[in-house]
Amino acid sequence: MISCSAQSIEPQPTAGPPKTNAEPSRTAPKPAITQSHGVEFYRQNIGDITKNDNTISHGSIVSAKPQGYVISKSFFPAVAQNFRQRYLILHYTALDEEKSVRVLTQQAVSSHYLVNNLGDREIYQLVDENKRAYHAGVSAWRNDKNLNDTSIGIEIVNTGYILDSVGKKVFSPYDESQIKKVAALVKDIVERYQIPPVNILAHSDIAPTRKQDPGPMFPWKKLYDEYNIGMWYDEEMKQKFMNETTNESFAFEQNSIPFITKVQNGLKKFGYDIVPTGVWNRENLKVVEAFQYRFRPEIYDGVVDRETWAILQALNQKYP
Repeated sequence: MISCSAQSIEPQPTAGPPKTNAEPSRTAPKPAITQSHGVEFYRQNIGDITKNDNTISHGSIVSAKPQGYVISKSFFPAVAQNFRQRYLILHYTALDEEKSVRVLTQQAVSSHYLVNNLGDREIYQLVDENKRAYHAGVSAWRNDKNLNDTSIGIEIVNTGYILDSVGKKVFSPYDESQIKKVAALVKDIVERYQIPPVNILAHSDIAPTRKQDPGPMFPWKKLYDEYNIGMWYDEEMKQKFMNETTNESFAFEQNSIPFITKVQNGLKKFGYDIVPTGVWNRENLKVVEAFQYRFRPEIYDGVVDRETWAILQALNQKYP
């Protein structure tokens, strides 16, 4: 007896000859498993993409080898499956080229890919996409936590930020050649694994209280406009929400408990790991700052002004 939650199994008619294991029951022939040097691959999809089912194997098929028994693939593959790779997380290394390579390959942190800043056409792969890299750490987005388990990590060589004379973070720019590499790499990965725009994230999105990367200098809008990568708000919708209030009326309610709670709930709805408290504490302000790094990089002071609030509302409407 097979038992699956939220699933009902209709009784099957008993008329007709019994089926045996000799011939798999199929409505149509499945594409064959291919082999190369004794390694098996399954390169075609028979799953229903609209249900997020996908049977493509982008790597070799990994199978058990129980002693004294044979693993049969007569019924391979089952339609009801999808990819482990549900998220793509972008980082900066906060190190130079040489140190980035050494740390990400020799220490207790790693990523699937490393994008250098040498102006060449190379992208370094450090971890097999089918394996778990150690890049996200303690992390959360919407209903998911520990995103190392379900993500591909891309590190970009960039020195991060320094503090200026008044303690403000000043971030390093990215090379144009790096952004072209990142765009091509992200495009390839998200198309293969059908990763939706809401799951293409910054490290600061999934760990806002402790991370800033890839920072406000990373051109998210450029990737959205020129490569159709990731999320961005519609300017008309942002302006609509801006027009619903004035500077004076906004200032009047800006620091009220009901408004702060509404903003915090909006950030939580969008995906950030935030506990609505009705007051601004250090952790919640860092969430606002992370949001501004991503969607309002001109000013990232952690203060919810009219524009920040309008952008958040526009995003929640576009990406429910």
